[in-house]
Order: sequence, then C-alpha cells, then structure tokens
Amino acid sequence: MIRTPYRSSVLLVLFFCALASSAQTANQRVTQNVIMVMTDGLRWQEVFRGAEASLMTKAFKVKDGAAFKKTYWRETLEARREVLMPFLWGTVAKQGQIYGNRDKGSDAYVTNSFFFSYPGYSETLCGFPDPRVNSNDNFPNPNVTVLEWLSKKSEFLGKIAGFGAWARISAIINADRSGVPVVAGLDPLTTLPGNPRVDLLNRMKLETPQVWDEEPFDVVPFYTALEFLKERKPRVLYLSLGETDEWAHGGDYVNYLTAAHRVDQYIRVLWETVQSMPEYKDKTTLIFSPDHGRGDGAKWTDHGTEVPNSKYIWMAFLGPDTPSLGARSQTPAVTQSQIAATLAGFLGQDYHANVPKAGKPVAEALRH
Repeated sequence: MIRTPYRSSVLLVLFFCALASSAQTANQRVTQNVIMVMTDGLRWQEVFRGAEASLMTKAFKVKDGAAFKKTYWRETLEARREVLMPFLWGTVAKQGQIYGNRDKGSDAYVTNSFFFSYPGYSETLCGFPDPRVNSNDNFPNPNVTVLEWLSKKSEFLGKIAGFGAWARISAIINADRSGVPVVAGLDPLTTLPGNPRVDLLNRMKLETPQVWDEEPFDVVPFYTALEFLKERKPRVLYLSLGETDEWAHGGDYVNYLTAAHRVDQYIRVLWETVQSMPEYKDKTTLIFSPDHGRGDGAKWTDHGTEVPNSKYIWMAFLGPDTPSLGARSQTPAVTQSQIAATLAGFLGQDYHANVPKAGKPVAEALRH
C-alpha cells in the first residue's frame, strides 16, 4: 500500500503539472486581438444552403425573379452559399471553422427560451441565459458581459469598444456601468475629433431618412467601427449589424439576402484591414455569429418562442489559434452560451473558471 504522505505528494505534483500545462496553453496562444461581428437574425439555412427558391417570389418582394436568380441562384447549394457569402466560404471555411449546418449533423443553438434579440445578445456576451432578460426593452443589462469582465484587467484597460446598429447594444453591454465605450443606434462617435470621415458618418446618422426607429443602415456603424479600429487599435472590437433582421421582418427577401451579402463584404474588409496592420497581422481572431435564428419556409420572417426552430444559429471562427477544420459535420452541438468563454480563451483568459454558469469554450475552435 502507498503511504498517505507519498500519495499526497504525487497528487500535488500532478495538480501543479496540470496547472502548468493549462498556463502554458494560454501563454502559447498567438491571438492578441479579437474582432467579433454579429448580424441580427441571419438564418443558418441561407448561410449553409444559399438562397431558397421557394422564397424568391413576389410574396416576398422579389419583383424581378429572373434578375434576382441571376444574382443569387446557382444549381448547387455549395455554389449558392458561396455567391451569397464569398468571404465566409472562400476564406473562413478554408482557413477556420463554421458550426451550425444541421444538414450535416452540426447543431448550434441558443440556450435562452426566448429566441429574440436582447436575450440572444446577452447570452452571447455573458455566456448564460437569464430569465430576467426577457424583452427588447431599453434596460441596462443586470449581468456582466465578457467585454466588461476583460476590461477590468490591466492588459485590456481602455482597449475594448463596442459598436452597434441597434440602439439597445449600449444597454446590453451596459456602457454606463461597465465603462466599455459603446456607439450604438444614432449616437455619434465623439472620441475621434478632427477625423473628417467620422464627422461625415455622424452627419449621415442624423440626416439619412430613418426606416427603423433608433437604427441606421449597417453601412454607418460598420465604417464608424472601421475608423475607430484603424485609429485607436482596440484589442477587442465588438460590432453588431441589424439589416438582416429588419428586412426579414418586413418580408423582403431581396434586401435580406443583399444585407447578408453586404455583411460578408464587411467582414472581408475588416479581415483585410487587420491583416494590413502590424498590430493585428497574424495575431487576430474573428468571431462571426447571429443573435437568433428564424423559422422555416413561409415562417422565415419570424422568430421567438412561437417559432421553435428559431433557436438554431451558426457561428464561425477564423484566426491563428483555430485549426483549419472548415464547415463542421457530425460534431457535438455547440451553444450560444459558449461564445463568451471562447472569445476570452483566444486571449488566454479563462472566463468559464471565473463565471462557472457560463458555457465552456468551443474546444475544437481553440488550438491546444
């Protein structure tokens, strides 16, 4: 029989070896910066299958079917999804990972029970659902997001920023409490004085006719965030875009697909921009996901508890610490609640250990 003191010594050695191994893995991370982009309510169906023929009708505001099909229809789903989102399929799918293709046994879903925006954004950024977060009303998030959690660490102090088309993004990140600067809705960016491009973007927010309350077209928050990225060089940049959801609620399949295509162009521009900057090149990870899904067929315009399948989402990762496994298939399900810890994990931070109710990182998206 092994004597107790010896056995205790062995256990202590194994324990500290495990801690050292974990620390070594974190220290070996190449990622120093994270860019996270969310596009509101973009369905997994279009992401993985491309345009849906049954929705390319006058009922969903497709006036010129022939022209629309020339733009977005191809005979195979692989070709359709690539013409819709060429950066996602031409770069991310080849160099990173995408989860959520239910046709291939790769489920991704939200764990909150509401399947709409505020709860989805909160779950994404906090790592857990909260039954108190049950509306889209303008109230400060009672929970601490991973952005706020990171911002309290000295190495990230003043190096995190959020941008959003939807005005609620400021409340979701709880900018007043967290101290994370957020520019959302029609708010101007005021921290880059003397930048003429930002001055123009601020004017566009005020002077462009408003189609939706408190929400400009995606072009304005995107280019505002891009200017901030180039000038202030944050270590974590969060950006939420909204047109995919707004056009879908309006039953406008033309503008919905066009918005999805434009978001794909935006993440390409972001990626090419950071790869051109020494502060970011080859040491930046991109995370891309929606806040919720949508229904099937004619229910594609809707989401929420009355549309159960709107719980299904997708998520994509691209960067130096993500193995190039492409579009995942026959893989364990992943959840929206895992994104916060995954974001922190890329930066060598163990969010789940500090917030145990948060989901664990998506293990295969992080190089070990």
